[in-house]
Amino acid sequence: MYIGRVVGNVVATIKHPAYVGYKLLTVARENLDAGLDSKYDIALDTVQAGVGDRVLVLDEGNGARQVLEMEPWGPVRAIVVGIVDAVEITHG
Repeated sequence: MYIGRVVGNVVATIKHPAYVGYKLLTVARENLDAGLDSKYDIALDTVQAGVGDRVLVLDEGNGARQVLEMEPWGPVRAIVVGIVDAVEITHG
């Protein structure tokens, strides 16, 4: 699981049935200093996030499929499960 920033949308006119009803978002991982990493995921949106939103991403396939209640499995590895309002990091 990680905190990231939605940097774009993915549009697919033909897609796997497991994706129907969900937006596909491009999410860049965020560093501890709130900078963006070069790593990203294409994630299914379950919380109506949009470009620019800071989000919580579940990037473990089995957990993502459990949240979506896919049985026995679906081609999903990452999902957006929350919109983050604030992050507080304490050192020490």
